[in-house]
Amino acid sequence: MSLLSPRPSERLRKGLEQRKGPKPMVRTPRERLNRRGSLETSAGGGGPKRSWLIVLVLCCATLATLDQTPVLEPARTAVGEVLSPLETGAAMVARPFTGVPEWFDTRDDLRDRLTKLEAENSTLRRQVEVNDYGRAKLAEYESITRAADDLGYALVPARVTAFGPAQTFNRTVTIDAGSAAGIRSDMSVVTGDGLVGRVLRVTKTSATVLLIVDAASVVGGRVGGADSAGKKSGQVGMVRGSGVVAGRSDAGLLTLDLVDQTAAPLKGETVITWGDGRAAPYVSGLPIGEVTDTFESVRDSSRTVRIKPYVDFGSLDVVGVVVPNDTVSDRAVVTPEGELR
Repeated sequence: MSLLSPRPSERLRKGLEQRKGPKPMVRTPRERLNRRGSLETSAGGGGPKRSWLIVLVLCCATLATLDQTPVLEPARTAVGEVLSPLETGAAMVARPFTGVPEWFDTRDDLRDRLTKLEAENSTLRRQVEVNDYGRAKLAEYESITRAADDLGYALVPARVTAFGPAQTFNRTVTIDAGSAAGIRSDMSVVTGDGLVGRVLRVTKTSATVLLIVDAASVVGGRVGGADSAGKKSGQVGMVRGSGVVAGRSDAGLLTLDLVDQTAAPLKGETVITWGDGRAAPYVSGLPIGEVTDTFESVRDSSRTVRIKPYVDFGSLDVVGVVVPNDTVSDRAVVTPEGELR
């Protein structure tokens, strides 16, 4: 064996390496010359270089500075003019789709609001109606107070609760005050306008009133003012009802049969009740109506005066019953001075 021949172990190692193939190449750092001319190595790959980072920072600072100056304003305006129509068109195309949820929400809100407004409107309408009725009712009570003061009689206020016939009478009303309020039969009933009628029947809590327009009603009346000769007439007679409230030419009118058939009252003269202050069923001085015309009967040579009553019998609501001043009542009594007792 020669001394220069490789040892068996070395030959064996080389044979194994040849079977395994060539060794993988190990990547070494790249070499480059720097500005000084010396050789330096740099690792491959990695993050952004420091110089690029510095350049980006400088660019951002430059743009921020330019944005504060009017230098870029023309460019900004030009870009806006170009992009603005595109943005508008895109918004118009997308609006039907983006507005669908809002449309449903708005419709529900409008429906709820409409329902609330209708409820509020109905409530306000009822309040107005109630307020109008309350004001009218208050005005009628005030008219009863003024009537007591003007006539000089004590009055018990009452409300009309029903219209209709009673027994053999045709024109009657029922009021909500009776014997407990100090009301008795044959008491006069008035409103702030004039005479209504007289009390027929009384229960503890109600009373039936015969209206002066009933055909069976007879009231002693006196004509005020002056006659055709310019003298105070003061003619007396009996006021009778026609029994008709509507549907005829004489509906609601009264007739006055004068005792003196030669007297001729003037149109527009007032007719009032006559008698003394304690007379029943009608006290004196209560206004009945005014003269509308006078006509003569050729057959019996009589003269009849037609009277239009002051009271509207189709809309009676609050009335007052004339009572003695010392009446004990379960409700307030209006004194002759127009005060409540």
